[in-house]
Amino acid sequence: MGLETIPAEQDWLVENASMQGPFAPIHSEIEAQDLEVIGELPEDLNGLYVRNGPSPAHAPHGKYHWFDGDGMLHAVRFQNGRATYRNRMVETDGLKAEREAGRALWPGLKDRMPDGTLPDDALKNTANTDVKFHNGKLYSMWYRGGAVYTVDPGSLQTLGKLEQDPRLVGLQISAHSRIDEATGEFIFFAYGNRHPYMHYGVIGPDGALKTFMPVELPGPRLPHDCAITPNFTILHDFPLVNNREALQRGRYSLEFHQDWPTRFAVIPRHGTPDQIRWFEFNPRYMLHVSNAWEEVNAQGERELVMLGTPYAMPRGYDGGLDVQRLLFTIGTQGTDYELYQWRMNLDTGMTREGIVDDILNTEFPMINTRFQGLKNRYTYNVLMGRPRTLEQPHFAGLVKYDLQTGAAVAYHPGEGYWFSEAPFAPRDGATEEDDGYVVGFVWNGLENRSEVWVTDARDISKGPVAKVIVPQRVPHGFHSCWVREDQLSAAQVA
Repeated sequence: MGLETIPAEQDWLVENASMQGPFAPIHSEIEAQDLEVIGELPEDLNGLYVRNGPSPAHAPHGKYHWFDGDGMLHAVRFQNGRATYRNRMVETDGLKAEREAGRALWPGLKDRMPDGTLPDDALKNTANTDVKFHNGKLYSMWYRGGAVYTVDPGSLQTLGKLEQDPRLVGLQISAHSRIDEATGEFIFFAYGNRHPYMHYGVIGPDGALKTFMPVELPGPRLPHDCAITPNFTILHDFPLVNNREALQRGRYSLEFHQDWPTRFAVIPRHGTPDQIRWFEFNPRYMLHVSNAWEEVNAQGERELVMLGTPYAMPRGYDGGLDVQRLLFTIGTQGTDYELYQWRMNLDTGMTREGIVDDILNTEFPMINTRFQGLKNRYTYNVLMGRPRTLEQPHFAGLVKYDLQTGAAVAYHPGEGYWFSEAPFAPRDGATEEDDGYVVGFVWNGLENRSEVWVTDARDISKGPVAKVIVPQRVPHGFHSCWVREDQLSAAQVA
């Protein structure tokens, strides 16, 4: 199959920059085997790479934002030196209703909400943001929070919702929940515009809800991610909020309160609300966590360490925080990030924080998932380029951080390429943390095609060892996961 072309009569596709070129949606669902490979696929790379992202099925209700599109999963299965591609829409309730109506029914982020509703009620859960593997299924999730859609990892067919327990019905579960491979647990948080504004829960490897509790916040917040260790979960309360008056008028308008602290809630994984401890830090805002772990410091005190990629804090001529510039960067999908670390002393209650790297601009951190919640040495981030236009970020390359030595290695192939979040894929029989590959979609603008690049994780500076040619364009998207072959076999995925 050749590259998809967009019919000229679909004028709605080209009226918005986020619907042009590689951002534009596709409407075909295909399966293709024995994909063409430039280079040689390693035979010890076996498993499934899945990435989520937006692809609107209908003309937007009003203004279109890149985050508004319907969820579409793209998967590449690697087996014994061969690769197979498949893509499929996530069949959400909203998508089904719009297909029946033959048009878009919900507004997007830039639109005014219907009178009498909060944005949480008015927006469509597109399940377009993240994808995780748990209990033999893929979980497709939405950044604003909502029902989690379960998907068959082989066919990518939508199976239903993760709502076995009545307490989960109607809960706005965040896209950025965590999987603990050691216990098989799915750790999640939910948030919204109604009291208590946040909930926390743990689902066991059998799919049963083991722990569930409210997490009281002072008001509605905009958390995005969380972190776990073997014994604790860390939830976020940042001083970035929606303006209340704007919400009452049915619109989003961000506020950053530089006089409010950043607060992290530390919860024993299977604890109770009275066991929640709050730790305060300098005001910042972060989207994505790299990892967290427990360690004992030189004084013999227990500490929690969390690593992530918050926004850099822009300063004015007077040295003070330039709040408007920060809000402009966040609101227009600008890319200006730092690698940062927070430390929480469980014995003294003291906190420490600081920049790990403010030279390279990186985001979308990924690690070897066997080290989720454990002290890791390596993290693999997307190198962020300068956006060419507003609301069109540029994922320009890859960076590997060595947290032990403090070194970083970047790979950027030059102009014309757009990367995706690239998870770590261990080689068969791997014993070392970085013994494997980094796998991710790349838009090759020089050849006008989508590819999957397989890069040796031990030396990303050499670039890909293999490029898999995808038989149709993969629109720019968001988050991804790697599912090992042994996990697929245990789930009886053919």
